[in-house]
Amino acid sequence: MNSPGSTLVDLHDQVIRQNCRTLKTPTIAAQYQRLADAAAREGHSHVRYLDALLGAEIDERGRKAVLRRVKEARLPRLKTLQEFDFAQSPVSAARIADLAAGGYIARAEPVLLIGEAGTGKTHLASGLCVAACEQCRRVRFTTATALVNELVEARASNALSRALGRWERIELIGIDELGYVPLAEIGAELLFQVIADRAERAAVIVTTNLPFSEWGQVFPNPRLCQALVDRLTDRAHIIETGSESFRFRRTLAGTRGIT
Repeated sequence: MNSPGSTLVDLHDQVIRQNCRTLKTPTIAAQYQRLADAAAREGHSHVRYLDALLGAEIDERGRKAVLRRVKEARLPRLKTLQEFDFAQSPVSAARIADLAAGGYIARAEPVLLIGEAGTGKTHLASGLCVAACEQCRRVRFTTATALVNELVEARASNALSRALGRWERIELIGIDELGYVPLAEIGAELLFQVIADRAERAAVIVTTNLPFSEWGQVFPNPRLCQALVDRLTDRAHIIETGSESFRFRRTLAGTRGIT
């Protein structure tokens, strides 16, 4: 049989947890007793205990917000900048760290990652998108082909304005693999519209395997191609990732290890 004291403690616990549900503070409900015990052991004041309790709630909300932003970004694989092997790349770690701070997003500046397949373009773009999510920015990652297909379908169903509006509200767009697949003229025009609408208003990251001189292979209209290059290179951070594939080097190293 429970003592009157333990019954009262249980009642207080129930009231606190109910109040936490009302206030939508689940971390306080989960942590209040542990932090109270620690405060009592270490002789902390009530103010310091309250500060620790509120800090735990804020930290957990921040963590969940970042996870939500990362999920909304629709990254194909979660790759961070901390995982990138700068020792094997011509890309400057300091330059990428500067971009990761997010100033280019605030200034609505494009980032162009140019290099051959397997040189880390997608990893760097994904890592910059993750860094933006950690700053609780709205981010979306896609391929050029997927974006064009979405817009073409929206146009066919008379929903293009709504689709363009959704993309316009995103603070940072990552467009991967521009140049891998030639675009039909209507697709090229729609892609240009997305990028042109963001000029000096919102940031975009683009990865491509083609130098600018070869973009005519992707965009059938020379004037549109020139206009797109002009929009993307204005105030842009242009980063060349090289021509030697990381993946090929890993495969070659593994083959040598076996022999």
